[in-house]
Amino acid sequence: MIRKQHFVILGAGLAGGTAAMTLRQEGFDGEVTLVGTERHVPYHRPPLSKTYLRGEERFEDQLVNPEDSYADNGIDLRPGTSALRIDPQSRHVELDGGTHLTYDRLLVTTGGRNRRPPIPGLELEGVLQLRTVDEANVIRAAASAGRKAVVVGMGFIGSEVTASLRQLGVEVTSVEGFRTPLARVVGEPVGEVLADVHREHGVELVLEDSVAAFEGGRRIERVRTHNGRLIECDFAVVGIGISPNSELLEAAGAAAQNGVLVDDRCRTTLPDVYAAGDVTNHQHPVFGRIRVEHWNNGYNQGRAAALSMLDTGGPYDYIHSFWSDQYDQSIEYVGFALSWDQLVFRGKPESRQFLAFYLQEGTMRAAFGLNRGGDPEDPEQDGELKACVPLIREGVRVDPAFLADEERDLLRIAGGASAG
Repeated sequence: MIRKQHFVILGAGLAGGTAAMTLRQEGFDGEVTLVGTERHVPYHRPPLSKTYLRGEERFEDQLVNPEDSYADNGIDLRPGTSALRIDPQSRHVELDGGTHLTYDRLLVTTGGRNRRPPIPGLELEGVLQLRTVDEANVIRAAASAGRKAVVVGMGFIGSEVTASLRQLGVEVTSVEGFRTPLARVVGEPVGEVLADVHREHGVELVLEDSVAAFEGGRRIERVRTHNGRLIECDFAVVGIGISPNSELLEAAGAAAQNGVLVDDRCRTTLPDVYAAGDVTNHQHPVFGRIRVEHWNNGYNQGRAAALSMLDTGGPYDYIHSFWSDQYDQSIEYVGFALSWDQLVFRGKPESRQFLAFYLQEGTMRAAFGLNRGGDPEDPEQDGELKACVPLIREGVRVDPAFLADEERDLLRIAGGASAG
Protein backbone atom coordinates (compact mmCIF):
# COMPACT_ATOMS: atom_id res chain seq x y z
CA MET A 1 0.00 0.00 0.00
CA ILE A 2 1.40 3.38 -1.02
CA ARG A 3 1.52 5.88 1.84
CA LYS A 4 -0.36 9.07 1.08
CA GLN A 5 1.46 12.34 1.50
CA HIS A 6 0.70 14.55 4.49
CA PHE A 7 0.61 18.32 3.98
CA VAL A 8 0.51 20.37 7.19
CA ILE A 9 -0.54 24.03 7.35
CA LEU A 10 0.31 26.07 10.44
CA GLY A 11 -1.93 29.12 10.64
CA ALA A 12 -5.71 28.99 10.16
CA GLY A 13 -6.42 32.45 8.81
CA LEU A 14 -7.22 33.60 5.29
CA ALA A 15 -4.02 32.31 3.69
CA GLY A 16 -4.12 28.97 5.50
CA GLY A 17 -7.82 28.35 4.94
CA THR A 18 -7.52 29.29 1.27
CA ALA A 19 -4.48 27.05 0.79
CA ALA A 20 -6.14 24.04 2.42
CA MET A 21 -9.20 24.30 0.22
CA THR A 22 -7.08 24.94 -2.89
CA LEU A 23 -5.21 21.68 -2.31
CA ARG A 24 -8.49 19.79 -2.43
CA GLN A 25 -9.86 21.77 -5.36
CA GLU A 26 -6.70 20.93 -7.31
CA GLY A 27 -7.11 17.22 -6.66
CA PHE A 28 -4.66 16.54 -3.82
CA ASP A 29 -5.83 13.28 -2.21
CA GLY A 30 -3.33 13.03 0.63
CA GLU A 31 -3.81 14.12 4.22
CA VAL A 32 -4.26 17.81 4.99
CA THR A 33 -3.99 19.14 8.54
CA LEU A 34 -4.77 22.78 9.28
CA VAL A 35 -3.64 24.05 12.70
CA GLY A 36 -4.71 27.41 14.15
CA THR A 37 -4.21 29.11 17.49
CA GLU A 38 -7.65 30.77 17.51
CA ARG A 39 -10.67 28.74 18.55
CA HIS A 40 -12.54 29.88 15.43
CA VAL A 41 -12.52 28.45 11.92
CA PRO A 42 -10.68 30.70 9.40
CA TYR A 43 -12.38 34.05 8.89
CA HIS A 44 -11.88 37.32 7.04
CA ARG A 45 -10.35 40.17 9.06
CA PRO A 46 -11.23 43.35 7.05
CA PRO A 47 -14.85 43.53 8.34
CA LEU A 48 -13.59 43.49 11.94
CA SER A 49 -12.80 47.20 11.72
CA LYS A 50 -15.82 48.04 9.58
CA THR A 51 -19.17 46.28 9.13
CA TYR A 52 -18.66 43.66 11.85
CA LEU A 53 -17.43 46.23 14.36
CA ARG A 54 -20.53 48.32 13.67
CA GLY A 55 -22.82 45.33 14.15
CA GLU A 56 -23.99 45.30 10.53
CA GLU A 57 -22.79 41.77 9.76
CA ARG A 58 -22.58 38.51 11.70
CA PHE A 59 -19.42 36.54 12.34
CA GLU A 60 -20.86 33.73 10.20
CA ASP A 61 -20.77 36.11 7.23
CA GLN A 62 -16.99 36.45 7.54
CA LEU A 63 -15.91 32.81 7.19
CA VAL A 64 -13.26 32.00 4.57
CA ASN A 65 -15.06 28.71 3.89
CA PRO A 66 -18.26 27.29 5.40
CA GLU A 67 -17.54 25.68 8.76
CA ASP A 68 -18.54 22.18 7.67
CA SER A 69 -16.57 22.36 4.41
CA TYR A 70 -13.32 21.35 6.12
CA ALA A 71 -14.66 18.01 7.32
CA ASP A 72 -16.55 17.56 4.05
CA ASN A 73 -13.25 17.91 2.16
CA GLY A 74 -11.24 15.69 4.47
CA ILE A 75 -9.30 18.56 6.04
CA ASP A 76 -8.26 17.91 9.64
CA LEU A 77 -8.91 21.33 11.19
CA ARG A 78 -7.41 21.82 14.64
CA PRO A 79 -8.49 25.18 16.09
CA GLY A 80 -7.24 26.39 19.45
CA THR A 81 -3.91 24.63 18.92
CA SER A 82 -0.42 26.13 18.94
CA ALA A 83 2.66 24.86 17.14
CA LEU A 84 5.70 24.87 19.42
CA ARG A 85 8.53 23.68 17.20
CA ILE A 86 9.40 22.72 13.64
CA ASP A 87 12.11 20.12 13.07
CA PRO A 88 13.04 20.32 9.37
CA GLN A 89 15.45 17.37 9.62
CA SER A 90 12.89 14.86 10.89
CA ARG A 91 9.99 16.74 9.22
CA HIS A 92 8.08 16.93 12.48
CA VAL A 93 5.94 19.67 14.00
CA GLU A 94 5.44 19.67 17.75
CA LEU A 95 2.07 20.96 18.95
CA ASP A 96 1.01 21.98 22.43
CA GLY A 97 -0.17 19.03 24.47
CA GLY A 98 2.72 16.88 23.25
CA THR A 99 1.24 15.99 19.86
CA HIS A 100 3.63 15.54 16.93
CA LEU A 101 2.79 15.74 13.23
CA THR A 102 4.98 14.33 10.47
CA TYR A 103 4.80 16.26 7.21
CA ASP A 104 5.89 15.73 3.64
CA ARG A 105 5.39 19.41 2.90
CA LEU A 106 4.72 22.20 5.36
CA LEU A 107 3.07 25.57 4.80
CA VAL A 108 3.38 28.30 7.44
CA THR A 109 0.69 31.00 7.40
CA THR A 110 0.98 32.26 10.96
CA GLY A 111 0.31 35.90 10.04
CA GLY A 112 1.31 38.65 12.43
CA ARG A 113 0.57 40.15 15.81
CA ASN A 114 -0.13 43.72 16.85
CA ARG A 115 2.88 45.76 17.84
CA ARG A 116 2.90 46.48 21.57
CA PRO A 117 5.10 49.52 22.14
CA PRO A 118 6.68 50.00 25.59
CA ILE A 119 4.28 52.72 26.67
CA PRO A 120 3.53 53.12 30.39
CA GLY A 121 -0.04 52.06 31.16
CA LEU A 122 -0.44 49.86 28.08
CA GLU A 123 -1.77 47.04 30.28
CA LEU A 124 -4.55 49.13 31.86
CA GLU A 125 -8.10 47.89 31.40
CA GLY A 126 -9.69 49.61 28.44
CA VAL A 127 -6.50 49.87 26.38
CA LEU A 128 -7.60 47.71 23.47
CA GLN A 129 -6.28 46.45 20.15
CA LEU A 130 -7.84 44.89 17.07
CA ARG A 131 -6.55 41.80 15.32
CA THR A 132 -9.03 39.03 16.14
CA VAL A 133 -12.79 38.69 16.24
CA ASP A 134 -12.64 38.35 20.02
CA GLU A 135 -10.88 41.70 20.23
CA ALA A 136 -13.46 43.22 17.88
CA ASN A 137 -16.18 42.00 20.23
CA VAL A 138 -14.52 43.80 23.14
CA ILE A 139 -14.37 47.06 21.17
CA ARG A 140 -18.01 46.62 20.09
CA ALA A 141 -19.04 46.25 23.72
CA ALA A 142 -17.16 49.43 24.67
CA ALA A 143 -18.40 51.52 21.74
CA SER A 144 -21.69 52.95 22.96
CA ALA A 145 -22.87 56.38 21.84
CA GLY A 146 -21.53 59.29 23.87
CA ARG A 147 -18.43 57.50 25.17
CA LYS A 148 -14.98 58.92 24.49
CA ALA A 149 -12.22 56.98 22.76
CA VAL A 150 -8.63 57.63 21.76
CA VAL A 151 -7.38 55.81 18.65
CA VAL A 152 -3.60 55.54 18.46
CA GLY A 153 -2.30 55.33 14.90
CA MET A 154 -4.05 56.38 11.70
CA GLY A 155 -2.95 53.69 9.29
CA PHE A 156 -5.65 51.55 7.75
CA ILE A 157 -6.82 49.85 10.94
CA GLY A 158 -6.76 53.06 12.93
CA SER A 159 -8.54 55.03 10.22
CA GLU A 160 -11.24 52.39 9.78
CA VAL A 161 -11.77 51.96 13.52
CA THR A 162 -11.98 55.74 13.91
CA ALA A 163 -14.65 55.93 11.20
CA SER A 164 -16.64 53.02 12.64
CA LEU A 165 -16.55 54.43 16.17
CA ARG A 166 -17.83 57.78 14.93
CA GLN A 167 -20.62 56.02 13.05
CA LEU A 168 -21.54 54.37 16.35
CA GLY A 169 -21.72 57.75 18.06
CA VAL A 170 -18.45 57.55 19.99
CA GLU A 171 -16.45 60.75 20.46
CA VAL A 172 -13.02 60.07 18.95
CA THR A 173 -9.62 61.71 19.27
CA SER A 174 -6.98 60.11 17.03
CA VAL A 175 -3.24 60.43 17.67
CA GLU A 176 -0.88 60.02 14.71
CA GLY A 177 2.86 60.63 14.46
CA PHE A 178 2.79 61.77 10.84
CA ARG A 179 1.32 64.95 9.41
CA THR A 180 -1.70 63.15 7.93
CA PRO A 181 -3.46 59.80 8.15
CA LEU A 182 -1.92 57.15 5.88
CA ALA A 183 0.98 59.45 5.00
CA ARG A 184 3.48 56.62 4.48
CA VAL A 185 1.19 54.78 2.07
CA VAL A 186 -0.55 57.47 0.04
CA GLY A 187 1.53 60.59 0.69
CA GLU A 188 0.62 63.82 2.44
CA PRO A 189 -1.42 65.46 -0.38
CA VAL A 190 -3.82 62.50 -0.42
CA GLY A 191 -3.58 62.13 3.34
CA GLU A 192 -4.76 65.74 3.74
CA VAL A 193 -7.96 64.87 1.90
CA LEU A 194 -8.57 61.92 4.21
CA ALA A 195 -7.80 64.06 7.27
CA ASP A 196 -10.48 66.54 6.21
CA VAL A 197 -12.97 63.69 5.85
CA HIS A 198 -12.34 62.60 9.43
CA ARG A 199 -12.56 66.14 10.74
CA GLU A 200 -15.89 66.69 8.99
CA HIS A 201 -17.20 63.64 10.83
CA GLY A 202 -16.23 65.11 14.18
CA VAL A 203 -12.85 63.46 14.77
CA GLU A 204 -10.20 65.46 16.59
CA LEU A 205 -6.87 64.68 14.94
CA VAL A 206 -3.74 65.07 17.06
CA LEU A 207 -1.02 64.91 14.41
CA GLU A 208 2.77 64.86 14.58
CA ASP A 209 2.47 63.57 18.13
CA SER A 210 2.59 60.23 19.93
CA VAL A 211 1.42 58.66 23.17
CA ALA A 212 3.74 59.06 26.17
CA ALA A 213 1.50 57.23 28.65
CA PHE A 214 -1.93 55.74 29.27
CA GLU A 215 -3.06 56.93 32.69
CA GLY A 216 -5.65 55.88 35.23
CA GLY A 217 -6.20 53.65 38.23
CA ARG A 218 -7.01 50.10 37.26
CA ARG A 219 -8.70 51.35 34.11
CA ILE A 220 -7.63 53.96 31.56
CA GLU A 221 -8.88 57.46 32.23
CA ARG A 222 -6.71 59.61 30.01
CA VAL A 223 -3.92 59.63 27.42
CA ARG A 224 -0.84 61.81 27.76
CA THR A 225 1.05 62.68 24.57
CA HIS A 226 4.71 63.58 24.13
CA ASN A 227 3.68 67.13 23.15
CA GLY A 228 1.88 67.54 26.45
CA ARG A 229 -1.75 66.92 25.50
CA LEU A 230 -4.02 65.27 28.10
CA ILE A 231 -6.98 63.53 26.48
CA GLU A 232 -9.74 62.16 28.70
CA CYS A 233 -11.26 58.91 27.47
CA ASP A 234 -13.30 55.84 28.39
CA PHE A 235 -11.20 53.49 26.29
CA ALA A 236 -8.38 53.51 23.73
CA VAL A 237 -7.64 51.43 20.64
CA VAL A 238 -3.98 51.01 19.69
CA GLY A 239 -3.36 50.28 16.00
CA ILE A 240 0.25 50.91 15.01
CA GLY A 241 0.91 47.97 12.73
CA ILE A 242 1.86 44.33 13.11
CA SER A 243 4.98 42.23 13.47
CA PRO A 244 5.22 38.96 11.50
CA ASN A 245 4.93 35.73 13.48
CA SER A 246 8.10 34.28 11.98
CA GLU A 247 9.69 32.92 15.18
CA LEU A 248 8.79 29.27 14.52
CA LEU A 249 10.51 29.31 11.16
CA GLU A 250 13.46 31.34 12.39
CA ALA A 251 14.04 28.86 15.23
CA ALA A 252 13.97 26.05 12.65
CA GLY A 253 16.70 27.79 10.65
CA ALA A 254 14.71 29.60 7.93
CA ALA A 255 16.12 32.88 6.66
CA ALA A 256 14.10 35.86 7.82
CA GLN A 257 14.22 39.64 7.63
CA ASN A 258 11.03 41.57 8.33
CA GLY A 259 9.20 38.27 7.90
CA VAL A 260 10.33 34.90 6.65
CA LEU A 261 12.06 35.12 3.27
CA VAL A 262 10.35 33.24 0.46
CA ASP A 263 11.11 33.06 -3.24
CA ASP A 264 8.67 33.69 -6.08
CA ARG A 265 7.12 30.26 -5.50
CA CYS A 266 6.52 30.79 -1.78
CA ARG A 267 9.41 28.51 -0.78
CA THR A 268 11.41 29.24 2.37
CA THR A 269 15.09 28.35 2.66
CA LEU A 270 14.10 25.07 4.40
CA PRO A 271 13.41 22.00 2.24
CA ASP A 272 9.71 21.43 1.48
CA VAL A 273 8.67 24.30 3.76
CA TYR A 274 6.55 27.08 2.28
CA ALA A 275 5.03 30.27 3.68
CA ALA A 276 2.30 32.70 2.65
CA GLY A 277 0.45 35.76 3.88
CA ASP A 278 1.43 38.43 6.40
CA VAL A 279 4.34 36.37 7.74
CA THR A 280 6.24 36.44 4.45
CA ASN A 281 8.75 38.78 2.89
CA HIS A 282 8.38 37.62 -0.68
CA GLN A 283 10.38 38.12 -3.85
CA HIS A 284 8.23 39.97 -6.41
CA PRO A 285 9.31 40.33 -10.06
CA VAL A 286 8.15 43.96 -10.22
CA PHE A 287 8.55 45.35 -6.70
CA GLY A 288 11.50 43.35 -5.45
CA ARG A 289 11.45 41.94 -1.93
CA ILE A 290 8.39 43.15 -0.03
CA ARG A 291 6.08 42.23 2.83
CA VAL A 292 2.38 42.98 2.26
CA GLU A 293 -0.35 42.78 4.89
CA HIS A 294 -3.54 43.19 2.85
CA TRP A 295 -6.44 40.76 2.33
CA ASN A 296 -5.80 40.31 -1.39
CA ASN A 297 -2.26 39.13 -0.74
CA GLY A 298 -3.38 36.65 1.90
CA TYR A 299 -5.87 35.11 -0.49
CA ASN A 300 -3.73 35.11 -3.63
CA GLN A 301 -0.52 34.03 -1.97
CA GLY A 302 -2.30 31.30 -0.01
CA ARG A 303 -3.58 29.89 -3.26
CA ALA A 304 -0.18 30.32 -4.96
CA ALA A 305 1.57 28.48 -2.13
CA ALA A 306 -0.82 25.54 -2.41
CA LEU A 307 -0.14 25.27 -6.13
CA SER A 308 3.60 25.38 -5.48
CA MET A 309 3.26 22.57 -2.93
CA LEU A 310 1.63 20.55 -5.71
CA ASP A 311 4.42 21.48 -8.15
CA THR A 312 1.86 23.06 -10.48
CA GLY A 313 2.27 26.76 -9.66
CA GLY A 314 4.22 29.48 -11.39
CA PRO A 315 5.90 32.61 -10.06
CA TYR A 316 3.79 34.64 -7.66
CA ASP A 317 3.59 37.92 -9.57
CA TYR A 318 0.26 39.34 -8.39
CA ILE A 319 0.14 43.14 -8.69
CA HIS A 320 -0.96 43.96 -5.16
CA SER A 321 -4.18 45.78 -4.46
CA PHE A 322 -6.33 46.72 -1.51
CA TRP A 323 -9.43 48.67 -0.61
CA SER A 324 -10.79 50.53 2.40
CA ASP A 325 -14.16 52.01 3.28
CA GLN A 326 -14.26 54.95 5.69
CA TYR A 327 -17.65 56.58 6.28
CA ASP A 328 -19.10 56.92 2.76
CA GLN A 329 -15.66 57.16 1.14
CA SER A 330 -14.41 54.28 -1.04
CA ILE A 331 -10.62 53.90 -1.28
CA GLU A 332 -8.88 51.65 -3.82
CA TYR A 333 -5.20 51.10 -4.54
CA VAL A 334 -3.11 48.98 -6.90
CA GLY A 335 0.65 48.50 -6.96
CA PHE A 336 3.25 49.05 -4.28
CA ALA A 337 5.22 52.23 -3.66
CA LEU A 338 7.22 53.15 -0.58
CA SER A 339 8.67 56.16 -2.38
CA TRP A 340 8.03 58.13 -5.55
CA ASP A 341 9.44 61.20 -7.27
CA GLN A 342 6.21 62.42 -8.86
CA LEU A 343 2.57 62.37 -7.79
CA VAL A 344 0.05 63.04 -10.58
CA PHE A 345 -3.66 63.67 -10.03
CA ARG A 346 -6.53 62.95 -12.40
CA GLY A 347 -9.39 64.97 -10.98
CA LYS A 348 -9.13 67.53 -8.21
CA PRO A 349 -8.29 66.16 -4.73
CA GLU A 350 -10.75 68.59 -3.14
CA SER A 351 -13.55 66.98 -5.18
CA ARG A 352 -12.98 63.70 -3.33
CA GLN A 353 -13.41 61.89 -6.60
CA PHE A 354 -9.97 61.50 -8.10
CA LEU A 355 -7.10 59.22 -9.05
CA ALA A 356 -3.51 59.66 -7.92
CA PHE A 357 -0.57 58.07 -9.74
CA TYR A 358 2.75 57.39 -8.00
CA LEU A 359 5.63 57.59 -10.49
CA GLN A 360 9.29 56.73 -10.10
CA GLU A 361 11.64 57.79 -12.91
CA GLY A 362 8.71 58.06 -15.31
CA THR A 363 7.14 54.66 -14.62
CA MET A 364 4.02 54.01 -12.59
CA ARG A 365 4.54 52.13 -9.34
CA ALA A 366 1.08 52.49 -7.81
CA ALA A 367 -2.28 54.19 -8.27
CA PHE A 368 -4.87 55.37 -5.75
CA GLY A 369 -8.56 56.02 -6.32
CA LEU A 370 -11.06 57.83 -4.13
CA ASN A 371 -14.71 57.34 -5.06
CA ARG A 372 -13.93 56.50 -8.68
CA GLY A 373 -16.16 53.44 -9.02
CA GLY A 374 -14.97 49.94 -9.76
CA ASP A 375 -15.20 46.95 -7.47
CA PRO A 376 -14.06 48.04 -3.99
CA GLU A 377 -13.24 44.46 -3.03
CA ASP A 378 -10.92 43.94 -5.99
CA PRO A 379 -9.67 47.17 -7.58
CA GLU A 380 -7.69 45.24 -10.17
CA GLN A 381 -10.78 43.73 -11.75
CA ASP A 382 -12.87 46.73 -12.69
CA GLY A 383 -12.87 50.47 -13.31
CA GLU A 384 -10.01 52.82 -14.06
CA LEU A 385 -7.49 51.20 -11.74
CA LYS A 386 -7.67 48.05 -13.83
CA ALA A 387 -6.00 50.03 -16.59
CA CYS A 388 -3.05 50.74 -14.33
CA VAL A 389 -2.20 47.08 -13.69
CA PRO A 390 -0.40 46.38 -17.02
CA LEU A 391 1.37 49.74 -16.83
CA ILE A 392 2.76 48.84 -13.41
CA ARG A 393 3.52 45.24 -14.35
CA GLU A 394 5.45 46.12 -17.51
CA GLY A 395 7.19 49.26 -16.28
CA VAL A 396 5.79 51.40 -19.10
CA ARG A 397 7.00 55.00 -19.19
CA VAL A 398 3.91 57.19 -19.07
CA ASP A 399 3.33 60.84 -19.89
CA PRO A 400 2.18 62.65 -16.70
CA ALA A 401 0.09 65.02 -18.82
CA PHE A 402 -1.77 62.04 -20.31
CA LEU A 403 -2.46 60.64 -16.86
CA ALA A 404 -3.76 63.98 -15.59
CA ASP A 405 -6.12 64.56 -18.54
CA GLU A 406 -9.65 63.36 -17.76
CA GLU A 407 -10.42 63.33 -21.48
CA ARG A 408 -7.74 60.73 -22.26
CA ASP A 409 -8.68 57.07 -22.01
CA LEU A 410 -6.52 55.16 -19.56
CA LEU A 411 -7.67 51.87 -21.01
CA ARG A 412 -6.18 52.78 -24.39
CA ILE A 413 -2.65 53.23 -23.10
CA ALA A 414 -3.11 50.14 -20.93
CA GLY A 415 -4.18 48.15 -23.96
CA GLY A 416 -1.03 49.22 -25.75
CA ALA A 417 1.06 48.09 -22.80
CA SER A 418 -0.64 44.70 -22.73
CA ALA A 419 -0.16 44.26 -26.47
CA GLY A 420 3.48 45.20 -26.22
